[in-house]
Amino acid sequence: MKRPRLRIHAASLIYFDAVRRAGGIREAARRLNVASSAVNRQVLALEAELQAPLFERLAGGLKLTPAGEVVAQHVVHVLRDAEGVQSRLDALKGLEAGHAELATLEGLCHDMVPAAMAAMSRRFPRVSIGVGILDTDAIPAAISNGDADLGLAFEVKPRADLRRIAAAPFRLGAVLPPGSPLAALSHAALDELRGQPLILPRKNFANREQLHPLLAQAGLLEQGRCEAGSIDLMKQLVLRGVGIGLMTPIGLEKELASGALVHVPLRHGGGDIQSQLGLYSRAESPLSVAAGMFAEHLAAALARAAGQAA
Repeated sequence: MKRPRLRIHAASLIYFDAVRRAGGIREAARRLNVASSAVNRQVLALEAELQAPLFERLAGGLKLTPAGEVVAQHVVHVLRDAEGVQSRLDALKGLEAGHAELATLEGLCHDMVPAAMAAMSRRFPRVSIGVGILDTDAIPAAISNGDADLGLAFEVKPRADLRRIAAAPFRLGAVLPPGSPLAALSHAALDELRGQPLILPRKNFANREQLHPLLAQAGLLEQGRCEAGSIDLMKQLVLRGVGIGLMTPIGLEKELASGALVHVPLRHGGGDIQSQLGLYSRAESPLSVAAGMFAEHLAAALARAAGQAA
Protein backbone atom coordinates (compact mmCIF):
# COMPACT_ATOMS: atom_id res chain seq x y z
CA MET A 1 0.00 0.00 0.00
CA LYS A 2 1.25 3.46 -0.84
CA ARG A 3 2.48 5.42 2.19
CA PRO A 4 0.65 8.64 3.08
CA ARG A 5 2.54 11.73 2.01
CA LEU A 6 4.54 13.61 4.61
CA ARG A 7 2.28 16.49 5.66
CA ILE A 8 4.71 19.35 6.16
CA HIS A 9 2.69 21.65 3.90
CA ALA A 10 -0.85 23.02 3.77
CA ALA A 11 -3.61 20.41 3.78
CA SER A 12 -5.29 22.37 0.99
CA LEU A 13 -2.45 21.40 -1.35
CA ILE A 14 -2.97 17.71 -0.64
CA TYR A 15 -6.70 18.05 -1.26
CA PHE A 16 -6.16 20.13 -4.41
CA ASP A 17 -3.73 17.49 -5.76
CA ALA A 18 -6.16 14.68 -4.98
CA VAL A 19 -8.96 16.47 -6.87
CA ARG A 20 -6.61 17.17 -9.79
CA ARG A 21 -5.71 13.49 -10.06
CA ALA A 22 -9.22 12.15 -9.49
CA GLY A 23 -11.04 14.68 -11.68
CA GLY A 24 -13.77 15.20 -9.11
CA ILE A 25 -14.51 16.01 -5.46
CA ARG A 26 -16.28 12.76 -4.60
CA GLU A 27 -13.60 10.45 -6.01
CA ALA A 28 -10.86 12.52 -4.36
CA ALA A 29 -12.66 12.24 -1.03
CA ARG A 30 -12.95 8.46 -1.46
CA ARG A 31 -9.23 8.15 -2.12
CA LEU A 32 -8.38 10.36 0.85
CA ASN A 33 -10.94 8.62 3.07
CA VAL A 34 -12.50 11.90 4.14
CA ALA A 35 -15.86 13.58 3.63
CA SER A 36 -16.57 15.23 0.27
CA SER A 37 -17.52 18.42 2.09
CA ALA A 38 -14.04 18.59 3.65
CA VAL A 39 -12.38 18.31 0.25
CA ASN A 40 -14.68 20.92 -1.27
CA ARG A 41 -14.06 23.27 1.66
CA GLN A 42 -10.28 23.04 1.26
CA VAL A 43 -10.44 23.67 -2.48
CA LEU A 44 -12.73 26.66 -2.04
CA ALA A 45 -10.44 28.04 0.66
CA LEU A 46 -7.43 27.71 -1.60
CA GLU A 47 -9.28 29.45 -4.45
CA ALA A 48 -10.30 32.25 -2.09
CA GLU A 49 -6.73 32.65 -0.84
CA LEU A 50 -5.35 32.80 -4.39
CA GLN A 51 -8.30 34.90 -5.61
CA ALA A 52 -8.65 32.74 -8.71
CA PRO A 53 -10.79 29.74 -9.71
CA LEU A 54 -8.63 26.60 -9.95
CA PHE A 55 -11.20 24.26 -11.52
CA GLU A 56 -13.90 24.54 -14.15
CA ARG A 57 -17.03 22.79 -12.87
CA LEU A 58 -18.18 20.74 -15.89
CA ALA A 59 -20.91 18.13 -16.24
CA GLY A 60 -18.31 15.38 -16.66
CA GLY A 61 -16.13 16.48 -13.73
CA LEU A 62 -13.60 19.12 -12.86
CA LYS A 63 -11.00 20.54 -15.24
CA LEU A 64 -8.03 22.71 -14.28
CA THR A 65 -8.23 26.38 -15.23
CA PRO A 66 -5.07 28.16 -16.44
CA ALA A 67 -4.54 29.29 -12.83
CA GLY A 68 -5.07 25.71 -11.71
CA GLU A 69 -2.38 24.52 -14.13
CA VAL A 70 0.10 26.95 -12.57
CA VAL A 71 -0.78 25.79 -9.06
CA ALA A 72 -0.61 22.14 -10.14
CA GLN A 73 3.00 22.56 -11.31
CA HIS A 74 3.89 24.06 -7.93
CA VAL A 75 2.07 21.34 -6.00
CA VAL A 76 3.84 18.55 -7.88
CA HIS A 77 7.20 20.01 -6.85
CA VAL A 78 6.10 20.52 -3.24
CA LEU A 79 4.70 17.03 -2.77
CA ARG A 80 7.62 15.33 -4.49
CA ASP A 81 10.04 17.29 -2.30
CA ALA A 82 8.07 16.20 0.77
CA GLU A 83 8.30 12.56 -0.30
CA GLY A 84 12.04 13.01 -0.70
CA VAL A 85 12.29 14.43 2.83
CA GLN A 86 10.32 11.48 4.22
CA SER A 87 12.49 8.99 2.38
CA ARG A 88 15.70 10.63 3.59
CA LEU A 89 14.39 10.68 7.16
CA ASP A 90 13.59 6.98 6.86
CA ALA A 91 17.08 6.32 5.53
CA LEU A 92 18.60 8.22 8.47
CA LYS A 93 16.62 6.01 10.83
CA GLY A 94 17.93 2.93 9.06
CA LEU A 95 14.40 1.90 8.07
CA GLU A 96 15.12 1.67 4.34
CA ALA A 97 11.40 2.28 3.89
CA GLY A 98 9.40 4.36 1.44
CA HIS A 99 7.38 4.03 -1.73
CA ALA A 100 8.20 4.05 -5.45
CA GLU A 101 5.79 4.42 -8.38
CA LEU A 102 6.58 2.98 -11.82
CA ALA A 103 4.74 3.64 -15.10
CA THR A 104 5.42 0.99 -17.70
CA LEU A 105 4.04 -1.24 -20.45
CA GLU A 106 2.04 -4.45 -20.16
CA GLY A 107 4.67 -6.52 -21.95
CA LEU A 108 7.40 -5.55 -19.50
CA CYS A 109 5.37 -7.02 -16.65
CA HIS A 110 5.78 -10.61 -17.88
CA ASP A 111 9.35 -10.98 -16.63
CA MET A 112 11.53 -7.88 -16.31
CA VAL A 113 9.46 -5.79 -13.90
CA PRO A 114 8.41 -8.74 -11.66
CA ALA A 115 12.07 -9.83 -11.46
CA ALA A 116 13.12 -6.34 -10.33
CA MET A 117 10.23 -6.12 -7.84
CA ALA A 118 11.04 -9.53 -6.36
CA ALA A 119 14.73 -8.63 -5.94
CA MET A 120 13.73 -5.29 -4.40
CA SER A 121 11.31 -6.98 -2.01
CA ARG A 122 13.92 -9.45 -0.82
CA ARG A 123 16.46 -6.72 -0.11
CA PHE A 124 14.12 -3.97 1.13
CA PRO A 125 10.94 -5.65 2.41
CA ARG A 126 9.62 -2.41 3.94
CA VAL A 127 9.61 -0.50 0.65
CA SER A 128 6.27 -0.55 -1.18
CA ILE A 129 6.01 -0.36 -4.97
CA GLY A 130 3.16 0.68 -7.23
CA VAL A 131 3.06 -0.15 -10.94
CA GLY A 132 0.77 1.55 -13.45
CA ILE A 133 0.25 0.11 -16.95
CA LEU A 134 0.06 2.87 -19.56
CA ASP A 135 0.47 3.33 -23.30
CA THR A 136 3.95 4.44 -24.37
CA ASP A 137 2.79 7.98 -25.18
CA ALA A 138 1.36 8.46 -21.67
CA ILE A 139 4.45 7.37 -19.73
CA PRO A 140 6.57 10.55 -20.14
CA ALA A 141 3.67 12.70 -18.93
CA ALA A 142 3.11 10.43 -15.92
CA ILE A 143 6.73 11.02 -14.87
CA SER A 144 6.64 14.74 -15.61
CA ASN A 145 3.43 15.46 -13.68
CA GLY A 146 4.48 13.44 -10.64
CA ASP A 147 2.15 10.46 -11.04
CA ALA A 148 5.20 8.17 -11.35
CA ASP A 149 8.75 8.33 -10.03
CA LEU A 150 10.08 6.12 -12.83
CA GLY A 151 9.06 5.17 -16.35
CA LEU A 152 10.14 2.10 -18.33
CA ALA A 153 9.21 2.17 -22.00
CA PHE A 154 10.35 1.69 -25.59
CA GLU A 155 11.32 4.49 -27.97
CA VAL A 156 10.73 7.47 -25.68
CA LYS A 157 11.67 10.62 -27.57
CA PRO A 158 14.18 12.94 -25.84
CA ARG A 159 12.53 15.52 -23.58
CA ALA A 160 14.08 18.25 -21.46
CA ASP A 161 11.96 17.23 -18.45
CA LEU A 162 13.12 13.59 -18.49
CA ARG A 163 16.41 12.03 -17.41
CA ARG A 164 17.41 8.69 -18.88
CA ILE A 165 18.82 6.41 -16.19
CA ALA A 166 19.52 3.30 -18.31
CA ALA A 167 18.76 1.99 -21.78
CA ALA A 168 19.37 -1.04 -24.00
CA PRO A 169 18.44 -1.99 -27.58
CA PHE A 170 16.26 -5.01 -28.36
CA ARG A 171 15.88 -6.48 -31.83
CA LEU A 172 12.50 -6.46 -33.53
CA GLY A 173 11.71 -9.79 -35.10
CA ALA A 174 9.23 -12.24 -36.49
CA VAL A 175 7.51 -14.37 -33.87
CA LEU A 176 6.80 -17.84 -35.22
CA PRO A 177 5.87 -21.38 -34.20
CA PRO A 178 8.94 -23.67 -34.23
CA GLY A 179 7.61 -25.57 -37.26
CA SER A 180 7.55 -22.50 -39.52
CA PRO A 181 9.98 -22.53 -42.48
CA LEU A 182 11.41 -19.20 -41.27
CA ALA A 183 12.00 -20.47 -37.73
CA ALA A 184 15.37 -22.03 -38.64
CA LEU A 185 16.81 -18.71 -39.86
CA SER A 186 19.23 -16.71 -37.73
CA HIS A 187 17.86 -13.51 -39.31
CA ALA A 188 15.13 -12.69 -41.81
CA ALA A 189 14.89 -9.90 -44.37
CA LEU A 190 11.55 -8.17 -44.73
CA ASP A 191 11.17 -9.66 -48.20
CA GLU A 192 11.16 -13.12 -46.64
CA LEU A 193 7.83 -12.25 -45.01
CA ARG A 194 6.20 -11.76 -48.39
CA GLY A 195 3.09 -13.87 -48.79
CA GLN A 196 2.83 -14.52 -45.03
CA PRO A 197 -0.13 -13.30 -42.94
CA LEU A 198 1.15 -10.76 -40.41
CA ILE A 199 -0.06 -9.72 -36.96
CA LEU A 200 0.75 -6.03 -36.68
CA PRO A 201 1.13 -3.99 -33.48
CA ARG A 202 -1.51 -1.38 -32.75
CA LYS A 203 -0.59 2.24 -32.07
CA ASN A 204 -0.08 1.66 -28.32
CA PHE A 205 3.06 -0.30 -29.28
CA ALA A 206 6.05 2.01 -29.62
CA ASN A 207 7.58 -0.10 -32.39
CA ARG A 208 4.57 0.47 -34.63
CA GLU A 209 6.10 3.78 -35.77
CA GLN A 210 9.32 1.92 -36.62
CA LEU A 211 7.74 -1.00 -38.44
CA HIS A 212 4.94 0.57 -40.43
CA PRO A 213 7.10 2.77 -42.71
CA LEU A 214 9.40 -0.18 -43.40
CA LEU A 215 6.51 -2.53 -44.11
CA ALA A 216 4.88 0.07 -46.35
CA GLN A 217 8.14 0.56 -48.24
CA ALA A 218 8.42 -3.20 -48.72
CA GLY A 219 4.78 -3.48 -49.82
CA LEU A 220 3.88 -5.72 -46.88
CA LEU A 221 1.25 -3.69 -45.02
CA GLU A 222 -1.59 -5.30 -46.96
CA GLN A 223 -0.51 -8.65 -45.50
CA GLY A 224 -1.61 -7.51 -42.06
CA ARG A 225 -4.33 -9.97 -41.09
CA CYS A 226 -4.82 -8.66 -37.54
CA GLU A 227 -3.71 -5.83 -35.28
CA ALA A 228 -2.97 -6.68 -31.65
CA GLY A 229 -2.94 -4.16 -28.81
CA SER A 230 -1.35 -6.52 -26.27
CA ILE A 231 1.53 -8.95 -26.24
CA ASP A 232 -0.67 -11.69 -24.79
CA LEU A 233 -3.07 -11.36 -27.71
CA MET A 234 -0.23 -11.37 -30.24
CA LYS A 235 1.24 -14.51 -28.67
CA GLN A 236 -2.07 -16.31 -28.70
CA LEU A 237 -2.71 -15.45 -32.34
CA VAL A 238 0.72 -16.81 -33.33
CA LEU A 239 0.22 -19.97 -31.26
CA ARG A 240 -3.15 -20.53 -32.95
CA GLY A 241 -1.66 -20.22 -36.42
CA VAL A 242 -3.29 -16.91 -37.37
CA GLY A 243 -0.06 -15.34 -38.60
CA ILE A 244 3.44 -14.10 -37.83
CA GLY A 245 3.81 -11.61 -34.98
CA LEU A 246 6.19 -8.65 -35.18
CA MET A 247 7.76 -7.53 -31.88
CA THR A 248 10.83 -7.65 -29.65
CA PRO A 249 11.47 -10.74 -27.49
CA ILE A 250 10.30 -8.82 -24.39
CA GLY A 251 7.16 -10.47 -23.05
CA LEU A 252 7.95 -13.76 -24.81
CA GLU A 253 10.45 -15.01 -22.25
CA LYS A 254 8.45 -18.07 -21.12
CA GLU A 255 7.44 -19.16 -24.63
CA LEU A 256 10.93 -18.71 -26.05
CA ALA A 257 12.52 -20.65 -23.18
CA SER A 258 10.08 -23.54 -23.60
CA GLY A 259 10.42 -23.61 -27.39
CA ALA A 260 6.73 -22.87 -27.94
CA LEU A 261 7.69 -19.83 -30.03
CA VAL A 262 10.74 -18.64 -31.95
CA HIS A 263 11.90 -15.04 -32.36
CA VAL A 264 13.77 -14.41 -35.63
CA PRO A 265 15.40 -10.93 -35.77
CA LEU A 266 14.45 -8.84 -38.79
CA ARG A 267 17.00 -7.03 -40.91
CA HIS A 268 16.61 -4.09 -43.24
CA GLY A 269 19.27 -2.19 -45.11
CA GLY A 270 21.99 -4.55 -43.90
CA GLY A 271 21.33 -4.16 -40.17
CA ASP A 272 19.00 -5.31 -37.43
CA ILE A 273 15.81 -3.36 -36.78
CA GLN A 274 16.11 -2.34 -33.13
CA SER A 275 13.93 -0.70 -30.52
CA GLN A 276 15.44 1.02 -27.49
CA LEU A 277 14.03 0.31 -24.05
CA GLY A 278 14.80 3.01 -21.49
CA LEU A 279 14.34 3.75 -17.81
CA TYR A 280 13.48 7.39 -17.06
CA SER A 281 12.89 9.77 -14.17
CA ARG A 282 11.99 13.44 -13.79
CA ALA A 283 14.97 15.60 -14.78
CA GLU A 284 14.43 18.40 -12.27
CA SER A 285 13.84 16.31 -9.13
CA PRO A 286 16.19 13.86 -7.41
CA LEU A 287 14.76 10.43 -6.81
CA SER A 288 13.69 9.51 -3.31
CA VAL A 289 15.78 6.85 -1.58
CA ALA A 290 13.10 4.20 -2.27
CA ALA A 291 12.72 5.14 -5.95
CA GLY A 292 16.48 5.28 -6.36
CA MET A 293 16.85 1.77 -4.96
CA PHE A 294 14.10 0.49 -7.24
CA ALA A 295 15.74 2.21 -10.22
CA GLU A 296 18.93 0.26 -9.51
CA HIS A 297 17.04 -3.04 -9.55
CA LEU A 298 15.16 -2.12 -12.75
CA ALA A 299 18.41 -1.11 -14.46
CA ALA A 300 19.96 -4.45 -13.47
CA ALA A 301 16.93 -6.36 -14.79
CA LEU A 302 17.09 -4.35 -18.03
CA ALA A 303 20.79 -5.11 -18.52
CA ARG A 304 20.20 -8.81 -17.78
CA ALA A 305 17.33 -9.03 -20.29
CA ALA A 306 19.42 -7.26 -22.95
CA GLY A 307 22.25 -9.72 -22.40
CA GLN A 308 19.93 -12.71 -22.73
CA ALA A 309 18.36 -11.30 -25.91
CA ALA A 310 21.68 -10.45 -27.61
